[in-house]
Amino acid sequence: MQFYRQNMGGGSAARDYPLEYFSASTLAAVLNYPLWRASALGQSGFRVVLQAGNHPPIISNFVSSVPSLAPYFYAFSPPYKGLAATVMGMSWARAAIFYGSDIGKEFFESRGLSPSVATLLPPLIVSTGVQCVNMPLVRATILLQNPESTVPNIRESLKLIYCRHGLGGLWHGTSAGVLKTVPKYCTAIFVKDYFERILPAVDPESPTKDRDKLILSAIKSSAAGVAGAALTNPLDVIRNEMFKTNLGLFDTVRALRNELGWNFLVRGMSKNLVAVSIPVASTIFFTDAFIQYSNSSNETRH
Repeated sequence: MQFYRQNMGGGSAARDYPLEYFSASTLAAVLNYPLWRASALGQSGFRVVLQAGNHPPIISNFVSSVPSLAPYFYAFSPPYKGLAATVMGMSWARAAIFYGSDIGKEFFESRGLSPSVATLLPPLIVSTGVQCVNMPLVRATILLQNPESTVPNIRESLKLIYCRHGLGGLWHGTSAGVLKTVPKYCTAIFVKDYFERILPAVDPESPTKDRDKLILSAIKSSAAGVAGAALTNPLDVIRNEMFKTNLGLFDTVRALRNELGWNFLVRGMSKNLVAVSIPVASTIFFTDAFIQYSNSSNETRH
């Protein structure tokens, strides 16, 4: 009896499912936009004060007594400035990283590279390129989340950055962004592939095979998301502070340390664990689920 392991498209199968990768990434981005917003607020150190007129008195009074909850209530409340641009940027970026990594792994293994190198090299290359391309959009959308900002939309945010800091200002923070994004996805993909190897195989003859595959996918997805988020929180803080102050990398680290001590390394950690681990984990899980659904539909038709 043949057994097989569940994987995220994986290898040559990945190239047959570009729509599933992009659809999963888009769904994860839409569902997790408020969490990303809360994380951006916390890590950037933006001051969040709920307007009493915009929320029921019981909520305003409760948040006043627990200020740490203010970013979450604000993040889930309209207006959702930069929503479309943020979702678009996250969708294509994660789809490119996961799709490119799965295809790249097969390519490098066929060239004789070791499994570890073949696993880590594709996300290293793809996530670096994605971060550089996406940087102006990332900076503009994060600045839009400042509750004190009067900038109405992503176009005006980009224009403001360009007018104040020139063309190079749109890519300010790229160094911290690459240092944060590349290890996050390399770690997540390495952990994902590791769990695919060690988790028990699924029996294709089992009446619960579909459920079993989804359970295994949920386990590996959760582990990959948490590992990637925990590793990169300090670099998220540094990058967002660079956006806010327009200081260089080392000046930003120095300023944060002078203001907060080494506690700056964990600023916004709780929000980041939620805002980063859940989108990464849900992207992996949704991709597996969509590919599984496509395969089941094809088997039914044939």
